[in-house]
Amino acid sequence: MSPEKMVMMANQIATFFDTQPGDAADKIAAHLKDYWEPRMRAQLLTYLETGGGGLKPSVIAAADRL
Repeated sequence: MSPEKMVMMANQIATFFDTQPGDAADKIAAHLKDYWEPRMRAQLLTYLETGGGGLKPSVIAAADRL
């Protein structure tokens, strides 16, 4: 998947969980574990290693929990 689409999808997930009570990063990480296939999660982690431009802070925090 293109990095732009991955960033958009991750940020959409974050937009939802950022408005919910509780720790958004935990909920985002759980969602990514449940619904993203391993290749998508690996792509996200690789993208973060190269700077992670455009990702919301809660996505970055969630990635640390993957």
